[in-house]
Amino acid sequence: MPVSPRRPAELQGRVFRGSDVVARGLLTRTELRSSAWRPLFKDVYADARLTISHRTRCTAAARWLLPPGAAIAGRSAAALFGACTVGTSEPIDVLVPVNRRFGPVTGLVVHTGEVAETDVLTRSGTPITTPSRTSWDLAQWLSTEEAVTVVDGLLRRRLVSAGELRDLAHARLGARGWKRMLRVAGLADGGAESPQESRLRVGLVLAGLPTPVTQFVVERDGCFIARLDLAWPELRVGVEYDGLWHDDPEQFHRDRHRLNRLIGNDWIVLHLTAKRFKEDFPGFLIEVRQALRSRAR
Repeated sequence: MPVSPRRPAELQGRVFRGSDVVARGLLTRTELRSSAWRPLFKDVYADARLTISHRTRCTAAARWLLPPGAAIAGRSAAALFGACTVGTSEPIDVLVPVNRRFGPVTGLVVHTGEVAETDVLTRSGTPITTPSRTSWDLAQWLSTEEAVTVVDGLLRRRLVSAGELRDLAHARLGARGWKRMLRVAGLADGGAESPQESRLRVGLVLAGLPTPVTQFVVERDGCFIARLDLAWPELRVGVEYDGLWHDDPEQFHRDRHRLNRLIGNDWIVLHLTAKRFKEDFPGFLIEVRQALRSRAR
């Protein structure tokens, strides 16, 4: 027969360690398996009525699982800083000092490395790698494109600066990973307004095109005409990424009306949809190259 849910008041709306509440007599092991409670990790449960986010899981992991000296890191740390979005069910990145034995743990991606005291800060009781250390780890753990995408978010929120990232790479000159950090620092740009805009910009540069200017404002006689996602102003070539928000007809109308003003200013503006970015980015690259070459002549 199904277990009848029992919900002690002390546990409602909370995350807790299962073995603790069993030892205190609040629940039995059988009652823990009822629909009233949701397992987050081994021996860590939450009230099933509680809205669970990646932040909730990070907080729970830090409180109930991580050994001393360990911290939430990588994309998870960036998400806690508000620099990117990580899905609720995605694993949590954690950084553990090399002298600590820990893991594997289902739901966590455990990375080991040297961790200085200055590499970790505490927010609401949760240890998190600092923005600069987070940037370093992202450069090591992710592809260049994905690392830049997240670091762009840290730059956009002014949690780090491009200069700090370059200094970080040069400070570890010769150490393993410094070149990856320098590469990410050189490609990062806080002007990107979405992860896909970051991926687009990095894709263009890695394909050999000149680095475009992000969020370039076009003016005429001191008056605002339009703002472009990416632009090569000296050639008057721009790129607009048409993301999912363009499904809004009114926004789409306003955007196109704005960009049409550029025609009288002798601009070439190429548009890339989310569908084409996914299915035919090489074809779009050819078009951008042709536009740049035609203007360069």
